[in-house]
Amino acid sequence: MTISGNRGFFFFLLFCIYSGVVLIRGDYPFRNVSLPWEARVDNLVSLLTLDEIQQQMAFGGHGSQVSPAPAIPRLGVGPYSWNTECLDGDVDAGPATSFPQALGLAATFRLLQNRNVAHVDRLPYVAHHNHLHPLHSPDLVERVARATGLEVRAKYNNYTQHGLYGDHRGLSCFSPVINIMRDPRWGRNQETYGEDPILSGILATSFVHGLQGNDTRYVLANAGCKHFDVHGGPENIPVGRDSFDAQVSDRDWRSTFLPAFKACVEAGTYSLMCSYNSINGVPACANGVLLTDILRTEWGFTGYVVSDENALEQIITGHHYVNDNVTAAAVAIEAGVSLEVSSQNTHNIFTNIVAAVKAGEISEDTVRSRVKPLFYTRMRLGEFDPPDMNPYTQVNVSLVQSPAHRDLALEAAVKSLVLLKNQNGFLPLKQRFNRIAVVGPMSNSPAVLYGDYSPTIDEDLTVTPFGGLLQLSDVTVSEDGCTDPRCTIYEPANVIDVVKSSELTFVCLGTSNMIESEGNDRADLELPGKQLQLLQDAVTAADGKPVVLLLFNAGPLNITWAVQSPGVVAILECFFPAQSAGTAIFMALTNYGGVSSPAGRLPATWPLLASQIPEMVNYSMVGRTYRYFEGLTLYPFGYGLSYTTFTYSELRTPDTLTPGEDLVLQVTVTNTGEVTADEVTQVYVQWINSSVPTPRLQLVAFNRTTLYPSQPQTLTFTVKASYLEVYTDNGWEFEPGLLLVYVGGQQPYQEPSVGSNVLDAVIVMKTGR
Repeated sequence: MTISGNRGFFFFLLFCIYSGVVLIRGDYPFRNVSLPWEARVDNLVSLLTLDEIQQQMAFGGHGSQVSPAPAIPRLGVGPYSWNTECLDGDVDAGPATSFPQALGLAATFRLLQNRNVAHVDRLPYVAHHNHLHPLHSPDLVERVARATGLEVRAKYNNYTQHGLYGDHRGLSCFSPVINIMRDPRWGRNQETYGEDPILSGILATSFVHGLQGNDTRYVLANAGCKHFDVHGGPENIPVGRDSFDAQVSDRDWRSTFLPAFKACVEAGTYSLMCSYNSINGVPACANGVLLTDILRTEWGFTGYVVSDENALEQIITGHHYVNDNVTAAAVAIEAGVSLEVSSQNTHNIFTNIVAAVKAGEISEDTVRSRVKPLFYTRMRLGEFDPPDMNPYTQVNVSLVQSPAHRDLALEAAVKSLVLLKNQNGFLPLKQRFNRIAVVGPMSNSPAVLYGDYSPTIDEDLTVTPFGGLLQLSDVTVSEDGCTDPRCTIYEPANVIDVVKSSELTFVCLGTSNMIESEGNDRADLELPGKQLQLLQDAVTAADGKPVVLLLFNAGPLNITWAVQSPGVVAILECFFPAQSAGTAIFMALTNYGGVSSPAGRLPATWPLLASQIPEMVNYSMVGRTYRYFEGLTLYPFGYGLSYTTFTYSELRTPDTLTPGEDLVLQVTVTNTGEVTADEVTQVYVQWINSSVPTPRLQLVAFNRTTLYPSQPQTLTFTVKASYLEVYTDNGWEFEPGLLLVYVGGQQPYQEPSVGSNVLDAVIVMKTGR
């Protein structure tokens, strides 16, 4: 008999109770907590029939027919749901704290690299050994991931106590997304950490560490880095992702698309998700070079690979790589896939595993080896140990939307905001107004403030821009002006009326998930619909009174008119800040408490012209991202203004470096203005005389530091030796030559400039002493 789903297992438990059947035997070695993990896993898998293994590998999908993985009653193994999403909070599993979307988190550039921070953040609580302790880390992404993991675990504990299983009720997260933002039109840019592979890898490491916890034996919730690999558009323009074949050079693959995933593996992720696309003619989920040669042999990964939803079916129908389900199952398993995510019922690909073994297309030993990481993960999550051994069983739903987590969501939102324009120092606002207007399709709609894969929206806890800006005036008027975020239908009269009668106007524009999201690329970089006209009407109606532009988007927008218009006195990039949007915007615009000066930095280049962007289907990195882009920009990578100024001095670097030696450097930064603020220090390198093509610049270190006026602070950076290697025909190598190092609050020689200086030094790379 096969039992699957919530009700089946529940009735089976009742049957066992009333019939006196012993459900769980304590003498199985896989339940012996004194044995090594590998021995326990080997024992459990040895007890499974091939049919049972097939069900464990085939039921990782979405929907009641393919989730959860069924129970194995004779061994006392319960159901388990694999498809949990944790990108910016616990997704679709009931109430959860909503943090800013990933791209906004990347804009915070908040990292535990320089420990000499000027203040201590208010911290959430985390499980550690047998107690709950605060996470003592200024690393914002790690703290967000920890809070998310705690809420995922809290709800899992509650669900399992009530016998509830299924979608989004497990502990295994399909997060983070660490694809490179290689094309500004890609619909899923919002889910990434931007365009730089080192930045993405560092933030992925923070996310994995935060989500998985810091207990030495048990995992809080396990990470699953995606989408592996060479995945970054198209979704649907000009072709569909399910059949797209990314043609990539070995150098671009190794130096752009693989590094963040390698960092994720080194951080200890338990899972990776293979992507929809093919790579040089081979579907990613059937790609043995990717999933075995690189991932397992080179990097030493021992976790599980899960398919993207229906990606295994696309091996046949999209890529036409094989012709039938049995062969598709065999090639995916042989390549390295352990778990299928599918929306199909019993006809999905991995329900053909037994048939593939019988047909001789895959060995049973290979199948058994693929299922082992699934049970190893479940063991490390604590499923097969006594509950009192696992500190995470203490976590309960009181943490969900707790005051500490809501404070963290607000902190993250404030730190994500990027000030793009501040004409004549108009901001911060220092007065209360009689009447202000908040206009535009993003002004008062909670839904447009959240990115894709967000937690369930709680409108009672969501503060819109209008709601946050109410504090600025005696009378605040909101007017959408458009019937939807696309602004295809625009009615100017009401907008003009409210702007004319107001002292200050905020125009809230952007994209929302209707414009850019999974399966939904943008055709261009223009403001959607009639949004530009709305902005122009507002500036005209204001007749010299100030207009502030607030942007809610992921990919760059053509806001050249606003940048050049003297009527738009300030522009604030907000990304998708989620539940705390309005409060965060109010704090940043007013420098609330004297410590809320915007200090986010753009994690991706904003091109000046659409004609500068290569075709979406062209996977060469030539002309893409700040690393290879040579033209003028509207805003460069790393750009962001402040309410104060910073000066760099006393750069100290070694004269020489040898192979395997980290680069340790020091620099002094001083707040030369009158406002306490955060500064993001950026360290770039440039290879002067390499024998192979290299990026024009490469970010190798960064940190965000709070500085008081006239306060100099000496920062120390350690750049990993591997970041200084170049990719040659022999692989990654340390090359003798000259290395130019730049340190400052922006890229060297960038336009537009943020105003601070950039220091440089030359280091000789030597092969001998």
